[in-house]
Amino acid sequence: MQLHGIHHLTAITADARANYYFYSEVLGLRLVKKTVNQDDTSAYHLFYADAEGTPGTDLTFFEWPMPREQRGTHAISRTFFRVGDQGALDYWRERIGAHGLRADAPGTVNGRAAFCFDDPEGQRLGFVVDPDDPPGTPWAKSPVPAEFQIKGLGPIELSVPEIEPTERFVTLVYAMRKTGTFTREDGMTVHVFAMGEGGAAAELHVVGEPHLAPARQGAGGVHHVAFRAKDAAEYAYWVDRYRALGLRSSGPVDRFYFRSLYIREPNGILFEIATDGPGFHADEPKESMGSRLSLPPFLEDRRAEIEAGLAPLAT
Repeated sequence: MQLHGIHHLTAITADARANYYFYSEVLGLRLVKKTVNQDDTSAYHLFYADAEGTPGTDLTFFEWPMPREQRGTHAISRTFFRVGDQGALDYWRERIGAHGLRADAPGTVNGRAAFCFDDPEGQRLGFVVDPDDPPGTPWAKSPVPAEFQIKGLGPIELSVPEIEPTERFVTLVYAMRKTGTFTREDGMTVHVFAMGEGGAAAELHVVGEPHLAPARQGAGGVHHVAFRAKDAAEYAYWVDRYRALGLRSSGPVDRFYFRSLYIREPNGILFEIATDGPGFHADEPKESMGSRLSLPPFLEDRRAEIEAGLAPLAT
């Protein structure tokens, strides 16, 4: 059984309103689900994606009033967005600069044209050209022209002190394939692991950085990365596989919009397996997704209390 690529990535913001502005108005993503952290209902959980909320296009944020992340190893270190061609990459370098952010010099990531930048809170991001992978669905109301819109998530980069434990985990537990290495712009070696049919939407990039201190989680950092299981049958396979291997995991978790299964790999990074469905339209029409606070059924009777504790995203 294979995983099918990146499902979503969940990061941390200390300012949901500024986060909403940047990811919707600057990056042009659609807010497809405005909900709360199901384990901490005082915190927003915001999901940005393509027009349909397609698995593999979701970048999500918990709003926690925390200091900035202390960067280091044992952490997810960069998230890439896929765009269609060099023209789109050039558009984004210009747009990022026009909004007062510094875009790094153009380079390559595993042979693909790319550049890196940080969001206003220091979230490490990048754009990579990928004409082949799933295109995503353009959002008609995006401030970004359809031909330049983000297609979805690309490679996710991890920093670990030792490559070998993470490599054994992803290859032996998940059956990821090591497809090679490349040299990052700073001279560090990046190890590439592929899921499913491979391609930029299904790559995990792992860098060994034993010289770094452990990261301290905070705003501008990443909480976890999730990998795709297509349906309930595949999900059940992974639940059973963890048990058969004697691995400690969260056990099955129903997030209503998808089913989740969490585990920490040997270097301490939190991995999730998430199903493609039911999807973000499970409780509201696709046309109006993200326009109101959505709560799963088991939280609906607390709506008034939860809404009272959340500040509006926009005036």
